[in-house]
Amino acid sequence: MGSQQSSQTSTNSPSSTSKSDALTNFGSLTDEQLEAHLEISTYGAFELTDAVRPSVDLKVIPRQGFRHETYVDPTTRTKVPVIMAAASKHRLFDLFMDMIGTLGPVVDVVLETSHYHTGSHEDFYREHMDLPVLKSILYDYEDMLLNDGCTGIAVLNPKRQQEVQFDEHKMIIGYGSPLESFERVLISHDVYLDKKLQFITEAEHVHTSSDQLFQEFQSLTMRLGMEADSDDAEFC
Repeated sequence: MGSQQSSQTSTNSPSSTSKSDALTNFGSLTDEQLEAHLEISTYGAFELTDAVRPSVDLKVIPRQGFRHETYVDPTTRTKVPVIMAAASKHRLFDLFMDMIGTLGPVVDVVLETSHYHTGSHEDFYREHMDLPVLKSILYDYEDMLLNDGCTGIAVLNPKRQQEVQFDEHKMIIGYGSPLESFERVLISHDVYLDKKLQFITEAEHVHTSSDQLFQEFQSLTMRLGMEADSDDAEFC
């Protein structure tokens, strides 16, 4: 596990919870107890990446599946259909790559970092990128993208008004109609609809990262030819 740790309970996804619940359990642990909890990665048939761990009391036990939600744009109040998914580590990255494969041959990319940010994140942008080139680069950074709890990536097609996000919690979130193409990919990876599914974001949880992972994040931004837009930093 990484050396940089933070406890967060909210995210930009539709399943956000309140920061007021943070540290209610993690703050009471000794260093030894915390380390022991961080070492647990498998819950039944579900294996987490190193990026995130659930609450100590396991109010939400990680499991595989997807469910439907609706995202409401805070500015326009426009409602966008959303599909949210959790998948076990061994299938997670290939699932993400197949999900972005539904977006078309040319996409925009956003890399998000909360490394060394307190309650906020910074976004890096690249527009009009050939999808095969993007995929080739992302495969070189698979380990970082899977295991860094301070890195998220979104791939979008503005013309279709569709987006696939692989967030800091290593959830996969698809935005925009039609959702059927996303559903087909999920089912092909044995990720099925579960209307009662709860996600790790819906209870207290802890993110982990490291200086090495941050350096790999910086390397990826350079490989993608990205520029930061600090003015658009948002609260997590």
